[in-house]
Amino acid sequence: MKLIVGLGNPGREYEYTRHNIGFLVIDELSKRWNIPLNQQKFKGIFGAGVVNGEKVILLKPLTYMNLSGESIRPLMEYYKVDIEDFTVMYDDLDLPAGRLRLRTKGSAGGHNGIKSTIAHLGTQEFNRIRIGIDRPKNGMPVHAYVLGKFTPEEEPDVQQAIRKSADACEMWLKQPFLQVMNSFNGQ
Repeated sequence: MKLIVGLGNPGREYEYTRHNIGFLVIDELSKRWNIPLNQQKFKGIFGAGVVNGEKVILLKPLTYMNLSGESIRPLMEYYKVDIEDFTVMYDDLDLPAGRLRLRTKGSAGGHNGIKSTIAHLGTQEFNRIRIGIDRPKNGMPVHAYVLGKFTPEEEPDVQQAIRKSADACEMWLKQPFLQVMNSFNGQ
């Protein structure tokens, strides 16, 4: 069984914002794999299905970004998901827009959703797909930038990043995450 989590904030005002790119990838996987997000429990919305013979759970925590771990850990415990069968996707200011960086461990790097996930799981050793959103320009405050909507100029990079992230998740169902990481980090 695999658990794939996309981080973001619930609510209409946050739809299609930079901070919600993890949610956007979960939406793509939900469509691609025909797994409806129709269950609400564990402070999140999720769906389960079978893809290529593998049971998969897709989760969007509804706790707001800074409390993401409050949704992830109870679901993992309930379904007895091993840490190596868990992957989380989230926005990263330190990567150019549209660029991916996959890792099997690491610090939160200032990302509050990952800080919460690390705190609740008790480890930094879990799979992650960091999705570049770039840094704000012209002195814009970071919080305003990450909660802002993508611009039309960013749209091609955003769509490509969503597709590539979903492709990486799909590959992970067939291959170890380390191999997926080696394939996608070079792109």
